[in-house]
Amino acid sequence: MEIQHFSHHHPLVFIQYHSVASKAALCLGCEKPVEGWSYGCNQCEFYLHNECAELELAPQIQHPFHPKHPLTLLPKSPYGDTNWCDLCGKRFQGFAYNCNDCGFDLHINCALLQSSIAANFPKSLHPHPFFFIQNHNNEVHFDCSGCQKPISGPFYHCSDCTYTKVFNLHKECAELPLEINHPCDRKHPNTLLPQPPTHPQKCSCSMCRIQWKGQNQVEDGMCRVCYLEVDTSYGSYRCSTSDCNYIAHARCATDKAIWDGTIMLEGYDERSEVVVDEPWNLITDVVEQIRIGELMVASEIKHSHHDHNLRLTFSGKTKDDDSQCDGCTGPISTPFYSCEQCKFFLHKDCAELPKQMPHPFHKHLLALSNSHDMFGYSCCNACGRWYQGFSYRCYEGNCSFEIDIQCILLLDTLKHPSHEHSLFLVHNNEGTSCSVCFETLGYVAYRCMKRCDFNLDVHCATLPLTAWYKYDRHPLTLTHFDDFEPYQYYYDLCEKERERNRWFYYCVDCDNSLHLNYAIGDLPYVKFGNEIKSFHKHPLTIVKNIWNCPSCKIKHDL
Repeated sequence: MEIQHFSHHHPLVFIQYHSVASKAALCLGCEKPVEGWSYGCNQCEFYLHNECAELELAPQIQHPFHPKHPLTLLPKSPYGDTNWCDLCGKRFQGFAYNCNDCGFDLHINCALLQSSIAANFPKSLHPHPFFFIQNHNNEVHFDCSGCQKPISGPFYHCSDCTYTKVFNLHKECAELPLEINHPCDRKHPNTLLPQPPTHPQKCSCSMCRIQWKGQNQVEDGMCRVCYLEVDTSYGSYRCSTSDCNYIAHARCATDKAIWDGTIMLEGYDERSEVVVDEPWNLITDVVEQIRIGELMVASEIKHSHHDHNLRLTFSGKTKDDDSQCDGCTGPISTPFYSCEQCKFFLHKDCAELPKQMPHPFHKHLLALSNSHDMFGYSCCNACGRWYQGFSYRCYEGNCSFEIDIQCILLLDTLKHPSHEHSLFLVHNNEGTSCSVCFETLGYVAYRCMKRCDFNLDVHCATLPLTAWYKYDRHPLTLTHFDDFEPYQYYYDLCEKERERNRWFYYCVDCDNSLHLNYAIGDLPYVKFGNEIKSFHKHPLTIVKNIWNCPSCKIKHDL
Protein backbone atom coordinates (compact mmCIF):
# COMPACT_ATOMS: atom_id res chain seq x y z
CA MET A 1 0.00 0.00 0.00
CA GLU A 2 1.28 3.45 -0.90
CA ILE A 3 0.09 7.04 -0.64
CA GLN A 4 0.95 10.32 -2.32
CA HIS A 5 1.74 12.80 0.47
CA PHE A 6 1.96 16.56 0.04
CA SER A 7 5.36 16.63 1.76
CA HIS A 8 7.19 14.41 -0.74
CA HIS A 9 7.32 14.10 -4.53
CA HIS A 10 7.57 10.27 -4.57
CA PRO A 11 4.87 7.90 -3.42
CA LEU A 12 5.33 6.70 0.18
CA VAL A 13 5.15 2.96 0.78
CA PHE A 14 3.57 1.48 3.92
CA ILE A 15 6.21 -0.14 6.12
CA GLN A 16 4.72 -2.62 8.60
CA TYR A 17 7.68 -2.63 10.99
CA HIS A 18 10.49 -0.11 11.07
CA SER A 19 13.22 -0.66 13.66
CA VAL A 20 15.28 2.32 14.68
CA ALA A 21 17.93 -0.12 15.84
CA SER A 22 18.34 -1.51 12.34
CA LYS A 23 18.52 1.87 10.65
CA ALA A 24 18.31 5.26 12.36
CA ALA A 25 15.31 7.18 11.03
CA LEU A 26 13.40 10.27 12.05
CA CYS A 27 9.88 11.16 11.10
CA LEU A 28 10.22 14.27 8.93
CA GLY A 29 6.85 15.45 10.11
CA CYS A 30 7.33 15.59 13.90
CA GLU A 31 11.09 14.80 13.99
CA LYS A 32 10.72 11.98 16.48
CA PRO A 33 12.27 8.49 16.04
CA VAL A 34 10.33 6.15 13.76
CA GLU A 35 9.31 2.81 15.24
CA GLY A 36 6.53 0.42 14.25
CA TRP A 37 4.21 1.21 11.37
CA SER A 38 5.26 4.01 9.08
CA TYR A 39 5.31 5.30 5.53
CA GLY A 40 8.54 5.89 3.69
CA CYS A 41 10.46 6.44 0.53
CA ASN A 42 13.53 4.17 0.72
CA GLN A 43 15.06 5.88 -2.32
CA CYS A 44 15.19 9.27 -0.51
CA GLU A 45 15.26 7.92 3.06
CA PHE A 46 12.12 9.92 3.77
CA TYR A 47 9.91 8.54 6.54
CA LEU A 48 6.72 9.51 8.32
CA HIS A 49 4.99 7.95 11.30
CA ASN A 50 1.74 6.27 10.33
CA GLU A 51 -0.06 8.86 12.50
CA CYS A 52 1.76 11.82 10.92
CA ALA A 53 1.17 10.59 7.40
CA GLU A 54 -2.56 10.12 7.99
CA LEU A 55 -3.10 13.44 9.74
CA GLU A 56 -5.81 15.45 8.05
CA LEU A 57 -3.90 18.72 7.92
CA ALA A 58 -5.66 21.70 6.43
CA PRO A 59 -3.56 23.57 3.86
CA GLN A 60 -4.43 26.81 5.70
CA ILE A 61 -5.60 27.48 9.25
CA GLN A 62 -6.64 30.49 11.30
CA HIS A 63 -4.75 29.95 14.54
CA PRO A 64 -5.54 31.79 17.81
CA PHE A 65 -1.81 32.31 18.50
CA HIS A 66 -1.59 34.43 15.35
CA PRO A 67 -5.02 35.88 14.62
CA LYS A 68 -3.79 38.57 12.18
CA HIS A 69 -3.17 36.26 9.20
CA PRO A 70 -3.87 32.66 8.16
CA LEU A 71 -1.03 30.12 8.52
CA THR A 72 -0.03 28.00 5.53
CA LEU A 73 1.07 24.37 5.86
CA LEU A 74 4.60 23.78 4.60
CA PRO A 75 6.47 20.45 4.36
CA LYS A 76 9.64 22.01 5.81
CA SER A 77 11.15 25.26 6.98
CA PRO A 78 10.98 28.12 4.49
CA TYR A 79 14.22 29.57 5.91
CA GLY A 80 16.62 26.77 5.00
CA ASP A 81 17.65 23.84 7.14
CA THR A 82 16.30 25.06 10.47
CA ASN A 83 13.39 27.01 11.83
CA TRP A 84 12.23 28.20 15.28
CA CYS A 85 8.76 27.57 16.67
CA ASP A 86 7.25 30.82 17.97
CA LEU A 87 5.37 29.02 20.77
CA CYS A 88 7.86 26.63 22.35
CA GLY A 89 11.08 28.17 21.00
CA LYS A 90 12.41 24.82 19.76
CA ARG A 91 14.42 24.48 16.56
CA PHE A 92 12.75 22.19 13.99
CA GLN A 93 12.92 21.02 10.35
CA GLY A 94 9.64 19.19 9.90
CA PHE A 95 6.10 20.27 9.01
CA ALA A 96 5.34 23.91 9.77
CA TYR A 97 2.45 26.30 9.69
CA ASN A 98 3.87 29.59 8.44
CA CYS A 99 2.85 33.22 8.05
CA ASN A 100 5.09 34.55 5.31
CA ASP A 101 4.17 38.20 6.02
CA CYS A 102 5.11 38.13 9.70
CA GLY A 103 7.71 35.36 9.78
CA PHE A 104 5.55 33.51 12.32
CA ASP A 105 5.97 29.74 12.51
CA LEU A 106 4.53 26.85 14.49
CA HIS A 107 5.80 23.31 14.21
CA ILE A 108 3.11 20.73 13.82
CA ASN A 109 2.87 19.61 17.47
CA CYS A 110 2.32 23.14 18.77
CA ALA A 111 -0.08 24.00 15.96
CA LEU A 112 -2.29 21.07 16.94
CA LEU A 113 -2.45 21.95 20.65
CA GLN A 114 -6.03 22.43 21.73
CA SER A 115 -6.35 25.99 22.95
CA SER A 116 -9.05 28.46 23.86
CA ILE A 117 -9.12 32.11 24.90
CA ALA A 118 -9.14 32.47 28.68
CA ALA A 119 -11.99 34.76 29.62
CA ASN A 120 -11.90 37.18 32.56
CA PHE A 121 -8.21 36.76 33.30
CA PRO A 122 -7.11 39.44 35.84
CA LYS A 123 -5.40 42.38 34.13
CA SER A 124 -3.47 43.03 37.34
CA LEU A 125 -1.40 39.90 36.68
CA HIS A 126 -0.79 40.31 32.95
CA PRO A 127 -1.91 42.93 30.45
CA HIS A 128 -2.34 40.62 27.41
CA PRO A 129 -5.03 38.00 26.73
CA PHE A 130 -4.23 34.38 27.62
CA PHE A 131 -4.82 31.15 25.74
CA PHE A 132 -5.59 28.03 27.73
CA ILE A 133 -3.80 24.95 26.36
CA GLN A 134 -5.34 21.74 27.64
CA ASN A 135 -3.35 18.94 26.00
CA HIS A 136 0.24 19.78 26.92
CA ASN A 137 2.49 17.37 24.98
CA ASN A 138 5.89 18.21 26.49
CA GLU A 139 6.73 20.51 23.57
CA VAL A 140 6.85 23.69 25.69
CA HIS A 141 10.11 23.79 27.68
CA PHE A 142 9.78 27.16 29.41
CA ASP A 143 9.42 27.82 33.13
CA CYS A 144 6.18 29.01 34.64
CA SER A 145 6.31 32.78 35.16
CA GLY A 146 4.58 32.37 38.51
CA CYS A 147 6.36 29.55 40.37
CA GLN A 148 9.58 29.20 38.31
CA LYS A 149 9.01 25.45 37.77
CA PRO A 150 8.94 23.84 34.27
CA ILE A 151 5.66 24.01 32.41
CA SER A 152 3.75 20.73 32.62
CA GLY A 153 0.11 19.75 32.31
CA PRO A 154 -2.53 22.27 31.24
CA PHE A 155 -1.19 25.83 31.08
CA TYR A 156 -1.93 29.39 30.01
CA HIS A 157 0.10 31.06 27.25
CA CYS A 158 0.46 34.68 26.17
CA SER A 159 0.93 34.91 22.42
CA ASP A 160 1.72 38.65 22.51
CA CYS A 161 4.93 38.24 24.57
CA THR A 162 7.97 37.60 22.40
CA TYR A 163 10.37 34.68 22.62
CA THR A 164 12.83 36.71 24.70
CA LYS A 165 10.11 37.45 27.29
CA VAL A 166 7.77 34.45 27.10
CA PHE A 167 4.92 34.42 29.62
CA ASN A 168 3.40 31.05 30.54
CA LEU A 169 1.53 29.97 33.66
CA HIS A 170 0.57 26.58 35.03
CA LYS A 171 -3.18 26.23 35.31
CA GLU A 172 -2.90 26.10 39.12
CA CYS A 173 -0.66 29.21 39.17
CA ALA A 174 -2.95 31.19 36.90
CA GLU A 175 -5.89 30.36 39.15
CA LEU A 176 -4.21 31.41 42.42
CA PRO A 177 -6.43 33.63 44.58
CA LEU A 178 -5.72 37.33 44.15
CA GLU A 179 -5.83 37.80 47.93
CA ILE A 180 -5.18 35.45 50.84
CA ASN A 181 -4.97 35.53 54.63
CA HIS A 182 -1.88 33.43 55.27
CA PRO A 183 -1.24 31.53 58.54
CA CYS A 184 2.04 33.43 58.96
CA ASP A 185 0.52 36.89 58.54
CA ARG A 186 -3.00 36.99 59.92
CA LYS A 187 -2.88 40.71 60.57
CA HIS A 188 -3.43 41.79 56.95
CA PRO A 189 -4.54 40.16 53.68
CA ASN A 190 -1.78 39.42 51.15
CA THR A 191 -2.20 40.47 47.52
CA LEU A 192 -0.81 38.47 44.59
CA LEU A 193 1.81 40.43 42.64
CA PRO A 194 3.29 39.44 39.27
CA GLN A 195 6.60 41.21 40.04
CA PRO A 196 8.42 42.74 43.05
CA PRO A 197 6.62 45.75 44.52
CA THR A 198 7.81 49.31 44.05
CA HIS A 199 8.34 49.62 47.78
CA PRO A 200 10.57 52.28 49.35
CA GLN A 201 11.83 49.96 52.09
CA LYS A 202 13.45 46.56 52.15
CA CYS A 203 11.02 43.67 51.66
CA SER A 204 11.59 39.97 52.26
CA CYS A 205 9.69 36.72 52.01
CA SER A 206 8.74 35.94 55.61
CA MET A 207 9.14 32.20 54.99
CA CYS A 208 12.15 31.77 52.69
CA ARG A 209 13.76 35.15 53.56
CA ILE A 210 14.59 36.41 50.06
CA GLN A 211 15.14 40.16 50.29
CA TRP A 212 15.06 43.01 47.82
CA LYS A 213 15.14 46.81 47.89
CA GLY A 214 12.87 49.01 45.82
CA GLN A 215 11.88 48.07 42.31
CA ASN A 216 15.04 46.64 40.79
CA GLN A 217 17.75 46.67 43.47
CA VAL A 218 17.99 43.08 44.59
CA GLU A 219 19.75 42.47 47.89
CA ASP A 220 21.71 39.24 48.31
CA GLY A 221 19.54 36.59 49.92
CA MET A 222 19.09 32.84 49.96
CA CYS A 223 15.93 30.80 50.18
CA ARG A 224 15.42 29.45 53.70
CA VAL A 225 14.02 26.27 52.18
CA CYS A 226 16.40 25.39 49.31
CA TYR A 227 19.19 27.97 49.87
CA LEU A 228 19.21 28.99 46.19
CA GLU A 229 19.01 32.51 44.84
CA VAL A 230 15.58 33.44 43.57
CA ASP A 231 14.74 35.51 40.52
CA THR A 232 12.50 38.24 41.91
CA SER A 233 10.91 38.90 38.52
CA TYR A 234 8.53 36.04 39.28
CA GLY A 235 5.27 36.26 41.19
CA SER A 236 4.79 36.77 44.92
CA TYR A 237 2.22 37.67 47.56
CA ARG A 238 2.54 41.01 49.34
CA CYS A 239 0.64 42.48 52.27
CA SER A 240 -1.98 44.91 50.97
CA THR A 241 -1.28 47.41 53.78
CA SER A 242 0.99 50.18 52.48
CA ASP A 243 3.18 50.40 55.59
CA CYS A 244 3.70 46.62 55.94
CA ASN A 245 6.72 44.93 54.34
CA TYR A 246 5.39 41.37 54.43
CA ILE A 247 6.25 39.50 51.20
CA ALA A 248 5.94 35.77 50.36
CA HIS A 249 6.78 33.92 47.16
CA ALA A 250 3.78 32.42 45.43
CA ARG A 251 4.97 28.85 45.93
CA CYS A 252 5.67 29.48 49.65
CA ALA A 253 2.36 31.21 50.29
CA THR A 254 0.30 28.45 48.64
CA ASP A 255 2.18 25.37 49.88
CA LYS A 256 -0.56 23.01 51.04
CA ALA A 257 1.79 21.33 53.53
CA ILE A 258 2.15 24.65 55.37
CA TRP A 259 -1.57 25.39 55.37
CA ASP A 260 -2.58 21.96 56.66
CA GLY A 261 0.23 21.82 59.23
CA THR A 262 2.25 18.97 57.64
CA ILE A 263 5.27 21.29 57.57
CA MET A 264 5.80 23.53 60.59
CA LEU A 265 7.42 26.86 59.80
CA GLU A 266 10.23 28.02 62.04
CA GLY A 267 9.01 30.60 64.53
CA TYR A 268 5.32 29.83 64.02
CA ASP A 269 3.24 28.56 66.91
CA GLU A 270 0.80 25.92 65.78
CA ARG A 271 -1.17 26.22 69.05
CA SER A 272 -2.22 29.79 68.54
CA GLU A 273 -4.39 31.27 65.86
CA VAL A 274 -3.27 34.73 66.92
CA VAL A 275 0.03 36.26 65.92
CA VAL A 276 1.47 38.44 68.66
CA ASP A 277 0.57 41.94 67.52
CA GLU A 278 0.96 44.40 70.39
CA PRO A 279 3.64 43.77 73.07
CA TRP A 280 1.54 42.79 76.10
CA ASN A 281 4.16 43.33 78.78
CA LEU A 282 4.39 42.49 82.46
CA ILE A 283 3.65 46.01 83.68
CA THR A 284 0.54 45.32 85.73
CA ASP A 285 -0.26 48.92 86.60
CA VAL A 286 0.85 52.44 85.64
CA VAL A 287 0.90 54.38 88.93
CA GLU A 288 2.03 57.72 87.49
CA GLN A 289 2.62 59.26 84.08
CA ILE A 290 4.52 62.28 82.79
CA ARG A 291 4.30 64.10 79.48
CA ILE A 292 7.40 64.29 77.31
CA GLY A 293 6.56 66.33 74.24
CA GLU A 294 3.48 64.69 72.74
CA LEU A 295 4.08 61.35 74.49
CA MET A 296 2.80 60.16 77.84
CA VAL A 297 5.46 58.04 79.58
CA ALA A 298 4.93 55.83 82.63
CA SER A 299 7.13 57.31 85.35
CA GLU A 300 6.07 54.86 88.07
CA ILE A 301 4.86 51.31 87.51
CA LYS A 302 4.04 48.01 89.14
CA HIS A 303 5.79 45.04 87.55
CA SER A 304 4.90 41.36 87.83
CA HIS A 305 8.44 40.37 88.81
CA HIS A 306 8.84 42.74 91.78
CA ASP A 307 6.81 43.47 94.88
CA HIS A 308 7.44 47.24 95.08
CA ASN A 309 6.74 50.14 92.74
CA LEU A 310 9.45 51.03 90.23
CA ARG A 311 10.32 54.60 89.32
CA LEU A 312 11.74 55.73 85.97
CA THR A 313 15.14 57.43 85.74
CA PHE A 314 16.07 59.28 82.53
CA SER A 315 19.54 60.51 83.40
CA GLY A 316 22.27 60.25 86.01
CA LYS A 317 23.83 57.23 87.67
CA THR A 318 22.88 54.79 90.38
CA LYS A 319 24.52 54.90 93.80
CA ASP A 320 26.50 51.84 92.75
CA ASP A 321 28.28 52.18 89.37
CA ASP A 322 28.30 48.38 89.06
CA SER A 323 24.51 48.11 89.13
CA GLN A 324 23.03 45.55 86.75
CA CYS A 325 19.63 45.15 85.16
CA ASP A 326 17.62 42.35 86.78
CA GLY A 327 16.12 41.55 83.38
CA CYS A 328 19.10 41.15 81.05
CA THR A 329 21.86 41.36 83.75
CA GLY A 330 23.69 43.91 81.63
CA PRO A 331 25.15 47.12 83.11
CA ILE A 332 22.37 49.53 83.97
CA SER A 333 21.97 52.51 81.64
CA THR A 334 19.30 55.16 81.24
CA PRO A 335 16.40 55.09 80.93
CA PHE A 336 15.70 52.49 83.60
CA TYR A 337 13.21 51.66 86.33
CA SER A 338 14.42 51.07 89.89
CA CYS A 339 13.07 50.23 93.31
CA GLU A 340 13.79 52.76 96.03
CA GLN A 341 13.64 50.04 98.72
CA CYS A 342 15.69 47.28 97.04
CA LYS A 343 18.58 47.02 94.62
CA PHE A 344 16.23 46.06 91.79
CA PHE A 345 16.77 47.65 88.38
CA LEU A 346 15.17 47.18 84.97
CA HIS A 347 16.08 48.85 81.71
CA LYS A 348 12.96 50.48 80.33
CA ASP A 349 13.14 48.09 77.34
CA CYS A 350 13.41 45.08 79.66
CA ALA A 351 10.42 46.23 81.70
CA GLU A 352 8.37 46.42 78.49
CA LEU A 353 9.29 42.98 77.12
CA PRO A 354 6.17 41.16 75.80
CA LYS A 355 4.66 38.36 77.85
CA GLN A 356 4.76 35.98 74.88
CA MET A 357 6.51 35.92 71.55
CA PRO A 358 7.37 33.47 68.75
CA HIS A 359 11.02 32.99 67.79
CA PRO A 360 12.77 31.32 64.84
CA PHE A 361 14.88 29.20 67.23
CA HIS A 362 11.82 27.27 68.37
CA LYS A 363 8.50 26.17 66.88
CA HIS A 364 6.32 26.89 69.94
CA LEU A 365 5.25 30.20 71.43
CA LEU A 366 7.61 31.31 74.23
CA ALA A 367 6.58 32.98 77.50
CA LEU A 368 8.59 35.50 79.53
CA SER A 369 9.86 34.01 82.80
CA ASN A 370 11.90 35.03 85.84
CA SER A 371 12.26 31.56 87.39
CA HIS A 372 15.34 29.37 87.51
CA ASP A 373 16.23 25.87 88.65
CA MET A 374 16.98 24.85 92.19
CA PHE A 375 20.51 26.29 91.97
CA GLY A 376 19.33 29.82 91.14
CA TYR A 377 20.54 30.01 87.54
CA SER A 378 19.72 28.44 84.16
CA CYS A 379 21.42 27.45 80.91
CA CYS A 380 20.34 29.02 77.62
CA ASN A 381 19.50 26.35 75.03
CA ALA A 382 20.67 28.59 72.20
CA CYS A 383 24.12 29.84 73.30
CA GLY A 384 24.89 27.39 76.12
CA ARG A 385 25.73 30.12 78.67
CA TRP A 386 24.66 30.11 82.32
CA TYR A 387 22.47 33.08 83.07
CA GLN A 388 20.18 34.77 85.57
CA GLY A 389 17.47 37.35 85.02
CA PHE A 390 14.62 37.11 82.53
CA SER A 391 14.27 34.42 79.90
CA TYR A 392 11.71 33.06 77.48
CA ARG A 393 10.54 29.50 78.07
CA CYS A 394 8.36 26.95 76.34
CA TYR A 395 5.52 25.43 78.36
CA GLU A 396 4.14 23.24 75.58
CA GLY A 397 3.75 19.67 76.86
CA ASN A 398 7.09 18.26 77.97
CA CYS A 399 9.09 20.84 76.01
CA SER A 400 11.68 22.53 78.23
CA PHE A 401 13.23 24.97 75.76
CA GLU A 402 14.54 28.20 77.32
CA ILE A 403 16.45 31.14 75.86
CA ASP A 404 18.06 34.15 77.51
CA ILE A 405 17.36 37.79 76.70
CA GLN A 406 20.53 38.23 74.59
CA CYS A 407 19.55 35.37 72.27
CA ILE A 408 15.84 36.25 72.06
CA LEU A 409 16.88 39.44 70.25
CA LEU A 410 18.48 37.46 67.39
CA LEU A 411 16.61 37.13 64.11
CA ASP A 412 16.74 34.42 61.47
CA THR A 413 19.15 36.53 59.39
CA LEU A 414 22.23 38.13 60.84
CA LYS A 415 24.52 40.81 59.45
CA HIS A 416 27.64 40.45 61.60
CA PRO A 417 30.68 42.74 61.26
CA SER A 418 32.93 39.68 61.13
CA HIS A 419 31.69 38.63 57.68
CA GLU A 420 30.89 40.45 54.46
CA HIS A 421 27.73 38.47 53.63
CA SER A 422 24.45 38.00 55.46
CA LEU A 423 24.27 34.90 57.64
CA PHE A 424 21.20 32.67 57.75
CA LEU A 425 19.81 30.62 60.60
CA VAL A 426 20.21 26.87 60.03
CA HIS A 427 18.75 24.12 62.22
CA ASN A 428 20.59 21.11 60.81
CA ASN A 429 24.29 21.54 61.66
CA GLU A 430 25.52 17.99 62.11
CA GLY A 431 29.25 17.59 61.57
CA THR A 432 29.92 21.34 61.22
CA SER A 433 32.06 23.55 63.46
CA CYS A 434 32.07 27.26 64.23
CA SER A 435 34.56 29.29 62.18
CA VAL A 436 35.45 31.37 65.25
CA CYS A 437 35.75 29.07 68.28
CA PHE A 438 36.06 25.83 66.23
CA GLU A 439 33.55 24.09 68.51
CA THR A 440 30.89 21.82 67.01
CA LEU A 441 27.80 23.83 66.11
CA GLY A 442 24.71 23.49 68.25
CA TYR A 443 21.24 22.68 66.97
CA VAL A 444 20.88 26.26 65.72
CA ALA A 445 23.65 28.34 64.16
CA TYR A 446 24.24 30.91 61.43
CA ARG A 447 25.78 30.09 58.06
CA CYS A 448 26.89 31.97 54.98
CA MET A 449 25.24 30.56 51.86
CA LYS A 450 27.72 32.14 49.43
CA ARG A 451 30.09 29.13 49.52
CA CYS A 452 32.33 30.95 51.97
CA ASP A 453 32.23 28.01 54.41
CA PHE A 454 31.71 30.51 57.24
CA ASN A 455 29.69 29.32 60.23
CA LEU A 456 28.90 31.17 63.43
CA ASP A 457 27.44 29.56 66.53
CA VAL A 458 25.00 31.48 68.73
CA HIS A 459 27.56 31.80 71.53
CA CYS A 460 29.95 33.74 69.27
CA ALA A 461 27.13 35.63 67.55
CA THR A 462 26.09 37.16 70.89
CA LEU A 463 29.55 38.24 72.05
CA PRO A 464 29.42 41.98 72.92
CA LEU A 465 31.17 44.16 70.35
CA THR A 466 32.81 46.19 73.15
CA ALA A 467 33.92 45.23 76.64
CA TRP A 468 35.72 46.74 79.64
CA TYR A 469 38.63 45.36 81.65
CA LYS A 470 39.71 46.57 85.07
CA TYR A 471 43.35 47.05 84.02
CA ASP A 472 42.55 49.12 80.92
CA ARG A 473 40.76 52.47 81.08
CA HIS A 474 39.63 52.32 77.42
CA PRO A 475 36.85 50.22 75.90
CA LEU A 476 38.03 47.01 74.23
CA THR A 477 36.75 46.22 70.75
CA LEU A 478 35.87 42.71 69.59
CA THR A 479 38.41 42.06 66.81
CA HIS A 480 37.70 39.48 64.12
CA PHE A 481 41.00 39.44 62.26
CA ASP A 482 44.44 40.96 62.49
CA ASP A 483 47.46 41.72 60.34
CA PHE A 484 50.00 41.56 63.14
CA GLU A 485 53.39 39.95 62.77
CA PRO A 486 53.55 36.29 63.91
CA TYR A 487 55.56 37.18 67.02
CA GLN A 488 52.61 39.29 68.17
CA TYR A 489 50.17 36.37 68.33
CA TYR A 490 50.01 36.55 72.13
CA TYR A 491 47.50 37.93 74.60
CA ASP A 492 49.20 40.91 76.21
CA LEU A 493 47.61 40.64 79.64
CA CYS A 494 47.83 36.89 80.24
CA GLU A 495 50.84 36.35 77.92
CA LYS A 496 49.35 33.18 76.47
CA GLU A 497 49.76 32.27 72.81
CA ARG A 498 46.87 33.23 70.57
CA GLU A 499 45.68 31.45 67.42
CA ARG A 500 45.57 33.89 64.53
CA ASN A 501 42.00 33.10 63.43
CA ARG A 502 40.47 33.35 66.89
CA TRP A 503 38.61 36.47 67.90
CA PHE A 504 39.93 38.62 70.75
CA TYR A 505 39.32 41.95 72.44
CA TYR A 506 41.73 44.73 71.56
CA CYS A 507 42.50 48.20 72.91
CA VAL A 508 43.67 50.45 70.09
CA ASP A 509 44.99 53.15 72.46
CA CYS A 510 47.13 50.83 74.58
CA ASP A 511 47.81 48.15 71.93
CA ASN A 512 46.58 45.47 74.33
CA SER A 513 44.92 42.23 73.28
CA LEU A 514 42.79 40.19 75.64
CA HIS A 515 41.27 36.73 75.58
CA LEU A 516 37.46 36.68 75.23
CA ASN A 517 36.82 35.17 78.65
CA TYR A 518 39.24 37.57 80.34
CA ALA A 519 37.27 40.53 78.99
CA ILE A 520 33.70 39.41 79.67
CA GLY A 521 34.30 36.70 82.31
CA ASP A 522 33.12 33.12 82.51
CA LEU A 523 29.67 34.22 83.76
CA PRO A 524 28.85 37.41 81.87
CA TYR A 525 25.07 37.10 82.32
CA VAL A 526 24.71 36.58 86.06
CA LYS A 527 24.10 39.32 88.62
CA PHE A 528 26.81 40.03 91.16
CA GLY A 529 25.57 39.81 94.73
CA ASN A 530 22.98 37.11 94.02
CA GLU A 531 23.16 33.89 95.98
CA ILE A 532 23.26 30.53 94.23
CA LYS A 533 23.24 26.96 95.44
CA SER A 534 25.76 24.35 94.41
CA PHE A 535 27.19 21.09 95.68
CA HIS A 536 28.87 23.13 98.42
CA LYS A 537 26.99 22.92 101.73
CA HIS A 538 26.56 26.72 102.04
CA PRO A 539 24.96 29.20 99.60
CA LEU A 540 27.48 30.99 97.38
CA THR A 541 27.39 34.69 96.55
CA ILE A 542 28.38 35.74 93.03
CA VAL A 543 31.26 38.25 93.16
CA LYS A 544 33.76 39.57 90.66
CA ASN A 545 36.83 38.00 92.24
CA ILE A 546 38.00 34.88 94.04
CA TRP A 547 36.66 35.05 97.56
CA ASN A 548 36.32 33.04 100.77
CA CYS A 549 33.14 31.44 102.02
CA PRO A 550 32.46 33.32 105.29
CA SER A 551 31.35 30.11 107.02
CA CYS A 552 34.17 27.70 106.11
CA LYS A 553 36.87 30.01 104.68
CA ILE A 554 37.17 27.87 101.53
CA LYS A 555 38.04 29.74 98.32
CA HIS A 556 35.72 29.39 95.37
CA ASP A 557 36.53 30.61 91.86
CA LEU A 558 33.45 31.94 90.05
